[in-house]
Amino acid sequence: MRKRLPSLGPLGWGLVVFLMMSLVATSASQVNGGAVPIDSDDIGGVVAGARGPEAGVWVIAETRDLPTKFARIVVTDDRGRYVVPDLPAANYDVWVRGYGLVDSPKVQARPGRQLNLTAVAAPTPRAAAEYYPSSYWYALAQPPGKHEFPGTGDKGNGIAPAMRTQADWLTEMRCGACHQIGSKATREFPKSLGVFDSSTAAWERRLQSGQIGSNMYGTVTRMGRTRALAMYADWTDRIAAGEVPQAPPRPQGAERNVVISMWDWNTDRGFVHDTISTDKRNPTLNPNGLVYSISRFSAPEMNILDPVRHTATGVTVPVRDPDTPFATPQKVVQPSPYWGEEVIWASRPSLHNPMMDQTGRVWLTHAIRGGNNPAFCKAGSSHPSAQQFPLDESGRHLSLYDPKTKQFTFIDTCFTTHHLQFGEDPNHTLWFSSGNSAGRQVLGWFNTKLYDETGDAQRAQGWTPYVIDTNGNGRRDAYVEPNDPIDPARDKRIQGGSYGVIPSPVDGSVWTAAPGVPGAIIRVVPGPNPAATALAEVYEPPFNNPRSRVSAYLPRGIDIDRNGVVWTALAGSSHLASFDRRKCTVLNGPAATGQHCPEGWSLYLTPGPNFKGVGDESNADMLYYNWVDQFDTLGLGRNVPIATGSYSDALLALVGGKFVVLRVPYPMGFYHRGVEGRIDDPKGGWKGRGLWANYGSYNPWHYEGGKGATSKAVHFQIRPNPLAR
Repeated sequence: MRKRLPSLGPLGWGLVVFLMMSLVATSASQVNGGAVPIDSDDIGGVVAGARGPEAGVWVIAETRDLPTKFARIVVTDDRGRYVVPDLPAANYDVWVRGYGLVDSPKVQARPGRQLNLTAVAAPTPRAAAEYYPSSYWYALAQPPGKHEFPGTGDKGNGIAPAMRTQADWLTEMRCGACHQIGSKATREFPKSLGVFDSSTAAWERRLQSGQIGSNMYGTVTRMGRTRALAMYADWTDRIAAGEVPQAPPRPQGAERNVVISMWDWNTDRGFVHDTISTDKRNPTLNPNGLVYSISRFSAPEMNILDPVRHTATGVTVPVRDPDTPFATPQKVVQPSPYWGEEVIWASRPSLHNPMMDQTGRVWLTHAIRGGNNPAFCKAGSSHPSAQQFPLDESGRHLSLYDPKTKQFTFIDTCFTTHHLQFGEDPNHTLWFSSGNSAGRQVLGWFNTKLYDETGDAQRAQGWTPYVIDTNGNGRRDAYVEPNDPIDPARDKRIQGGSYGVIPSPVDGSVWTAAPGVPGAIIRVVPGPNPAATALAEVYEPPFNNPRSRVSAYLPRGIDIDRNGVVWTALAGSSHLASFDRRKCTVLNGPAATGQHCPEGWSLYLTPGPNFKGVGDESNADMLYYNWVDQFDTLGLGRNVPIATGSYSDALLALVGGKFVVLRVPYPMGFYHRGVEGRIDDPKGGWKGRGLWANYGSYNPWHYEGGKGATSKAVHFQIRPNPLAR
């Protein structure tokens, strides 16, 4: 006869379970050789669950005791062991997060303590999926099939006629917003949005919320509002009914060696853009120094982090002209579920991208005035570039911040600026992506050495249109315009509007990334007088090309390795792609119209699930930008290309043809736009180097934690093993 178990009640049984889990953790520690070696500024131990040690899960240590909130995150090894190294003296909340789990209870600890932790298995697949990256949730969305394109409009299939192919549709799905889609804030409707008869109506109302409601609504209009709203309603309805995505793999191999540190900076309204900490050409500059980023739409600030003292401060960024337009509309389209009718963004500078020079000064793309250009930019000017290609307007310009004086210098440019990069020439030339409106796209530059010597911004700047050598004679001649047919006897100007830019360290050419389907990367050789001699070459990713098995599209980011091989993140098809011009058999002439060199491309599909029903090689992630670690600032090797997995909370490093996924598990919502690396101590091993990035969503209230969450500066390091101290 079986004995009945005593009735202990919920609290009693909870105590029994807790003691059993503690025994499991203690047993795991004994099995693994006792205590994990730590120093006085570390926290270490073993993570175990009901079945024993938990490998490849994250241990998070977070404190509010420092001047700004700080956290450090590590991954357990194959025996469940972990070490959180080099913690500042403070009280920490420590807990476990991992795929297949729910967060463990937070335990308070100080550095120098052995701390074994109990992992908590997720009770249901839905509970486990709450911790998956946004791209895994977004992959549940089902776009229209290939056979439904091109669209036939509202009176047909509801897809806009401008959507010629499924690729056009997928491009809008990935790039239609500047925040993660698939996050909890986007896959569910907040109660404050209101009550609606259908999910379709709820989506239509949601997309009009706040100051950029017109932008979001414009995206679904470009797609075809009827069909787009139906797709998103179907997606959220299926999730509400219980559908969950596939589980991501836990970190493996080198992914377990990552150490992630993060600091809060800016405010809960702040859209923080790119981060800079050093000179890309010399990453040993500014060791252990201040890290900078800019707030684009919210209060016009440069955010400044001191990672040694753990302080986060800011400097207000002015404009030159008081009537400089606001960067965002100063009205709310429909009340925000988070901010109601409040106008939360009121910035004029429209800051975009900072870059550090060889002296530690920070250069910014920065709107300093309205759009109408000064006379020296326009027709009739004696400026060499204006004589070749006059410009009447520009939307963003340039400024220089000197950390020693804490002063900004305004620099008026005739061309619109966006991203900027230094060349490796004696003039320390700055090159700019973007261009101008009304079909007047140009490549712009600024001679910083001449400017420092003379203070003459007009002489220091120049620009040139994009002209390809159609007649193949090796020099720039009279050209036909972009909409004109090719004339084999003349050259041809192309629109050339660009997003990313990078000068080559090998031959002085300048490469830009022009988004689109398929889009293109463009090489410009300045020549002796760039305004009049610059020639361009255009190379499109293979798209419906019989010489390639894969169609790839939408370059955004662009970088280059020390050998001159170009790397670009294809945000549309989610490939990290390289292009080696040396492999091309055709470089210019009448046949060099874009799809002429598929042999120069190598395509690497980034990891993650694809959208439901999409058969082409792609996935649901969004690759906002990319960067090449030319000098091994991370520790995975020289010339390692890295894509920003902006929907998958990760940096995606391509090492030996395989991706190392450096996931940021907490707080969920690591939407990042760029990355850069700094070497603080060349002799300091893994502790002396690392990458910098930041949380860069338009909407910090979409991060884990909701309203009140802020952007964070994020530092990545790779140690030789998960227990290195």
